[in-house]
Amino acid sequence: MPGQRPEDQPGTGVVAAFGRQLKLLRVRAGLERAEFGARTGYSAATIASFEQGRRIPPPKFIDRADGELDAGGVLSALKEEVARAQYPAFFRDAARLEADAVELFLYAAQAIPGLLQTEEYMRALLNMRRPLLDEETIEQRVLARTTRQEILSRWPAPLMSFVIEEAVLRRPFGGVPVLRGALEQVLLIGQMRNVEIQVMPTDREDNAGVDGPFTLITRKGGDQVVYLEVQGRSSLLTEREEVRTVAARSGIIRSQALTPRESLGFVEKLLGEV
Repeated sequence: MPGQRPEDQPGTGVVAAFGRQLKLLRVRAGLERAEFGARTGYSAATIASFEQGRRIPPPKFIDRADGELDAGGVLSALKEEVARAQYPAFFRDAARLEADAVELFLYAAQAIPGLLQTEEYMRALLNMRRPLLDEETIEQRVLARTTRQEILSRWPAPLMSFVIEEAVLRRPFGGVPVLRGALEQVLLIGQMRNVEIQVMPTDREDNAGVDGPFTLITRKGGDQVVYLEVQGRSSLLTEREEVRTVAARSGIIRSQALTPRESLGFVEKLLGEV
């Protein structure tokens, strides 16, 4: 698609394989695309896009299709792999690790973290991407981020800690109404028992986050991984000494920021100013 870079393309391998399997099962069932689409709530053109691997099917369609085509779980078994294909290539490994995490620490210095974003804020950020993303890709990314947010209500609940730079919370991406909604969302999620949100004031003389944003992921068993991202490129740090250094830095950052209670009060104050 025009304006897309290779890393913006869906995961064509698994999506194409799913599409071929979907078509084989539909033909076996003796259903035309229009009839099958009517049963699943999609147009014939959309069914064609799914079968040709040009569009990533949502999880609810996959489950419905599996039942309508009497697939015996063949399609549903691919649901998680297909869902991961919604993410840009550079984020897929991190998305898998994030979904299984028992603890997450995220230091944000550019934008409100995806796990805390509203859909309006997501679209505002994605619309600012250069080269421009097409509308279908934007909607796929929005769906992917909202799906990621299911981790917030997962049980057992992962412990999640965010430190967000004050400047991030003042940037009116998408306009003031979008910012207000984003701040309200931060306040709402910040009240969850498994979530701590802290603000790093701009006037802090000491800030151990000067090397930039990062995510520290703790997996079952205690192993930790660090995710770094910049300019559409990413890396996962797994070497023990590197991870230990970042983990220590995360503790210092938390100690330098406002406490969670102070931070929620700070966000409420910002809301009153915008």
